Amino acid sequence: MIHDREPIRVALLGCGTVGTEVLRLLQDQPEEFAARTGAPMLVTGVAVRRPHKHPDVPEHLLTTDAQALVEGDVDVIVELIGGIEPARSLLLTALKSGKSVVTANKALLAEHGSELYAAADASGADIYFEAAVAGAIPLLRPLRESLAGDRINRVMGIVNGTTNYILSAMDSTGAGYSETLDEAGRLGYAEADPTADVDGFDAAAKAAILASLAFHTRVTASDVHREGISAVTPGDIAAARTLDRTVKLLAICERVVDEDGTESVSARVHPAMIPRSHPLAGVGDAFNAVFVEAEAAGQLMFYGQGAGGAPTASAVLGDLVAVARNLVVAGKGPRESAHAQLPMRPMGKTPTRYHISLDVADKPGVLSQVAATFNEHDVSISVVRQQGRGAEASLVVVTHTAPDAALRSTVDKIAQLPVVREVVSVMRVEGESS
Repeated sequence: MIHDREPIRVALLGCGTVGTEVLRLLQDQPEEFAARTGAPMLVTGVAVRRPHKHPDVPEHLLTTDAQALVEGDVDVIVELIGGIEPARSLLLTALKSGKSVVTANKALLAEHGSELYAAADASGADIYFEAAVAGAIPLLRPLRESLAGDRINRVMGIVNGTTNYILSAMDSTGAGYSETLDEAGRLGYAEADPTADVDGFDAAAKAAILASLAFHTRVTASDVHREGISAVTPGDIAAARTLDRTVKLLAICERVVDEDGTESVSARVHPAMIPRSHPLAGVGDAFNAVFVEAEAAGQLMFYGQGAGGAPTASAVLGDLVAVARNLVVAGKGPRESAHAQLPMRPMGKTPTRYHISLDVADKPGVLSQVAATFNEHDVSISVVRQQGRGAEASLVVVTHTAPDAALRSTVDKIAQLPVVREVVSVMRVEGESS
């Protein structure tokens, strides 16, 4: 009988929006969780910094001594405090003592994942982290388990709800970045300090985790090329619209194969134009979606709520059930898979495409001079459009695929041409054949 089994003892580190929801669901549905795991689950403590700010948590569970809670009589640590320290030290203590861990800490995993995996392997403990990327969306477990027998070639997605809300609003209203960011803050989509989101740090940490799982290679946040959205203008959005595209902040992780068969991993986060016909183009507001391309499975898309208390708690509880089941049957969850250890490909050598908008002089020979510059750098042109006259003359160029460094050098050289008054905007193009 389930109730005859010893309970699975769970400690929560942190009880903010997500932790509060996790605790509520565990307390409201004890019979349901016991049936799913094969044993009762008992919350033995909740570590917080300011107990008086948690009146809904039973007083006997609250503690400010997270270290003592981790070292105590507990089976599973659920870490929801975020950041690197003290989370890293607490989780290493837990794992080294054989306690399993459930975490939503993408920054910690992106920087110190290998250290945590090693501690888990040494003691036989589990570490699960579905909630670290894309909130409620079941994404990491399919990469880690369901697609373990397949070869993944590309993972591209929208993994930050704040930036997706801002870019979606700019696209639908024509408003500028600053006013849309202010509106996102008023609606609760943006933090008081939105730097981690709008400058791409959050998405880069998630990209590191996705690339690590997809390509069986250790990738850290510092390996990910990162650009934010603060430089995106209404003009960029309008330019995308004229080409039936939209602008999204994308996390792109791909396996790049050179002509000689050498493989490497590219991981990058930056704004990009994608066709409105692409499945990611219709992902609006603060939702997340990730597009996976695998050799046998083909194209897969995972879509849903990327943040929020209840959605993220759903992912945390899914991991907690999996860990508890393993404890009941003396099993183990998946371990780190880093056997491929592919080299990281620098952004300059990563193949991509550019959309370039130029303010040019209205005189003969402009197009030929610009085209000659592209030819000098061995970059071919896919689309070119000249419009306007006089002071309004402009030239729009979309390239074929080329190494990013070659494209960047081409733009720098074009900016020096006498017939070019200004390079108005430069943005990468993704989601379509070159």
